[in-house]
Amino acid sequence: MAAHQFDNHKVAIVGCGRVGMTVAYSILLQGLVNELVLWNRTINRAQGEKLDLEHGMPYLDFAKITATDNFQDLAGSDIVIYAAGVAQQPNESRLDLAKKNLAIMDELLPGILHHAPDAVILIVANPVDVLTYKAYVQSDWKKGRIFGTGTALDTARFRFHLSEFLQINPNSIHAYILGEHGDSSFPALYSASVGGQPLTTFPNFSEAKAMTAYEKAKNAAYQIIQAKGSTYYGIGVIAARLAAAVLRDEGAIFPVSIPLHHYYGHNGVALSVPGVIGRNGVEATVEIKLNWEEKRRLENSVDTIKAYL
Repeated sequence: MAAHQFDNHKVAIVGCGRVGMTVAYSILLQGLVNELVLWNRTINRAQGEKLDLEHGMPYLDFAKITATDNFQDLAGSDIVIYAAGVAQQPNESRLDLAKKNLAIMDELLPGILHHAPDAVILIVANPVDVLTYKAYVQSDWKKGRIFGTGTALDTARFRFHLSEFLQINPNSIHAYILGEHGDSSFPALYSASVGGQPLTTFPNFSEAKAMTAYEKAKNAAYQIIQAKGSTYYGIGVIAARLAAAVLRDEGAIFPVSIPLHHYYGHNGVALSVPGVIGRNGVEATVEIKLNWEEKRRLENSVDTIKAYL
């Protein structure tokens, strides 16, 4: 982990829908970049978003904003955040999006790889695990430079719902949801802790309450989509936080989607495990302790995702 700051940060967002633009807004609010590129297949949408964001710049740290439909404008990006694709609809799982969003990635990814060959690529679009592995295979880049937001959002939701009955700030709860960013995910309770104490021995803990918190986290997207059409605030904050970890070379650990290489014996798939995030993307993975049931559920996630590859 480097001790210095980088003088110039350029981030490109591919896909100017609700998710992409919430990521852009979150990044600007935090003053993370000197230059923000908004790439969209319909240039009018990108230009409108650019103008709307620019009107808030007098009250923010200045950043140059470029609206474009030309991949050449991605050149020199430190990070490309891939948010292109169709959104999940009511009664539709993330994996139901695979065929449509893989076709879109086939169209867009070559331009990204060609014009931003030194960037870290962060996949946000769903199904994030399938798209992450597809991009990794197509790129032939070093492992870790392409990774997905994965279960970082699920984990945030899980910690929030744990905090409701533990009466502890979510920032002090260290518990992951791992595996697929979807229905085969699982909570890693065996290794979870609160203030250094195992979660399972913490006052007011019960496995039933923890599993209720997990179910709330797992089903949150369905509930939000049913209520308002799509989810974007939570993932916007998560993606901006991961971008910050890359730009600042933090060495921070998040559960993110990454192609597995002998992780508990699994290969040939991308899903979420704890990853060390730095200037080169995911620079290492952490093989946390899983009990027998958690290992079984990890294997089930692997099989579920592989069926779509």
